[in-house]
Amino acid sequence: MKEQLETLRHSTAHILAQAVATLFPGTKFAIGPAIADGFYYDFDLPISLSQEQLSEIEKKMKFIIKSNLAFEQTMMKKGEAIDFFSQKGEKYKVELIENIPDEEVSIYKQGDFIDLCRGPHLKRTGEIKAFKLISVAGAYWRGDEKNPMLTRIYGTAFETKEELEQHLHNIEEAKKRDHRKLGKELGIFQLYDEAGPGLIYYHPKGAIVREEICRFLRLEHANRGYHEVVTPHIARVDLWKTSGHYDFYRENMYFMTVDGMEYVLKPMNCPGHILIYKSQMHSYRDLPLRFFELGTVYRHERSGVLHGLLRVRGFTQDDAHIFCTREQLKDEIQQVLEFIITMLVSFGFKEYEIYLSTRPEKYVGSDEIWDMATSALEMSLKEKELPYQIDPGEGVFYGPKIDIKLKDALSRTWQGPTIQVDFNLPERFNVTYVGQDGKEHQPVMIHRVVLGSLERFMGALIEHYAGAFPVWLCPTQVLIATITERQTTYGEFIQNQLRTNQIRTVTDFRNEKIGFKIREAGMQKLPYVLILGDNEEQNKTISVRKRGSVDMGQMRVEDFISMITTEIREKSVDIWS
Repeated sequence: MKEQLETLRHSTAHILAQAVATLFPGTKFAIGPAIADGFYYDFDLPISLSQEQLSEIEKKMKFIIKSNLAFEQTMMKKGEAIDFFSQKGEKYKVELIENIPDEEVSIYKQGDFIDLCRGPHLKRTGEIKAFKLISVAGAYWRGDEKNPMLTRIYGTAFETKEELEQHLHNIEEAKKRDHRKLGKELGIFQLYDEAGPGLIYYHPKGAIVREEICRFLRLEHANRGYHEVVTPHIARVDLWKTSGHYDFYRENMYFMTVDGMEYVLKPMNCPGHILIYKSQMHSYRDLPLRFFELGTVYRHERSGVLHGLLRVRGFTQDDAHIFCTREQLKDEIQQVLEFIITMLVSFGFKEYEIYLSTRPEKYVGSDEIWDMATSALEMSLKEKELPYQIDPGEGVFYGPKIDIKLKDALSRTWQGPTIQVDFNLPERFNVTYVGQDGKEHQPVMIHRVVLGSLERFMGALIEHYAGAFPVWLCPTQVLIATITERQTTYGEFIQNQLRTNQIRTVTDFRNEKIGFKIREAGMQKLPYVLILGDNEEQNKTISVRKRGSVDMGQMRVEDFISMITTEIREKSVDIWS
């Protein structure tokens, strides 16, 4: 099914290219692959293309589809293909062909449009029933800022109109949930040009959400036998040469000179945890030893890929490193898997995809050790009966890993937890423990995060809940709103009772209509509004409205406190938007 949809979308990308070739003579063509939720094609256009012109291109595409042209594949010798595309002035195609190792290349034709492509495609253009062009963006050729900027047209295609309409609905819903937009509107976070790109400033409300997450993380780690540590933000470059990051990760690191010596702004927490482990001798009785840190790291991401909370230059990880024996390895991995799933469900993420990432092209250590580490991860997934996919070559340079991508309310995936098995850093740092035989042995090191980057996770939370956080995470849990100024004293009394019970409360005693106050609370996505009028004051009650315009009627304040504190304690995660 997945391959069939990819073929449909890739074929639609070729129809897009044919339409652009017809409408804008002189266009040069780059690439047009199928992607996770549609397709795109990159063009070197003779004009500047606007969003409004997409409808004109769509009209031409529909004409091509109605013409029911055949997709015809032919093979061409590499030299002939270079000559053919050179004569057409297609420099991007020529560059692509030159990098193909085969003696022959695949060419596809529909009507009078010819493109370099290995396929596969549909049989005819008329098989495409439902498509839509989504947006126009800029994209550097081959993702390199030194190369020309091309025009990228994004689109999508589905087998039925109903599927397409649902996807378009989700796109509109995603725009409403955009964490960058909601983050600013709800006073959660902001980025500032004066400070530099990719650096997050949490406002008071965002700091509350973040601290609630951190408090929960600390409690759950302590319950599972982790020891919290704190490591500095910089370290001498020699540490990163020993770890291998200097050789394999240097382009993503920040360097500085202090007292004539070169230092690194830490991109990872693992070398620091290794130093703490090595500060004293350990025996097999000490293992497994689990170090946990809410560690802030810094990575030199290119400005073109920075995106709100999702791709930043400074972020905090719920990072931990477990030092264990080989015999303990599988049990530790399984405990981490259980921990991760428990945490995801606690935050309302009940669906996820699991990937086993294997050895990359550049790596350290022997193949034997890599096979052993990969096997331990795979066996743990199988014994926990967790479905997974192999992601070949996507492991880190020192070991294979499990990546877990959580699914939000719109079924979009977000990178989150990861588990990495590492035999190599303990060897590079000469990390040991004394075994039962009285001899020194090398422990295995597990790198893991259960949520991942707190910044990325908060971005996912904002979009998952459309900014309407569960009560336990909400910066403001209750608004007390008076109908007239006569209830101000009673409102202050209610506020004191709520605050005594650690319920985050604000008041609105303004001389405004109650409907206006309720609407404002709705825009701020507050969970509860307590309405106080003469009747409530006289009866010593409150009128309760729950998020989503749910009128819960009058309640005694102690009953409301019991209800909301239970909801907070149990970390209810009902979706509301």
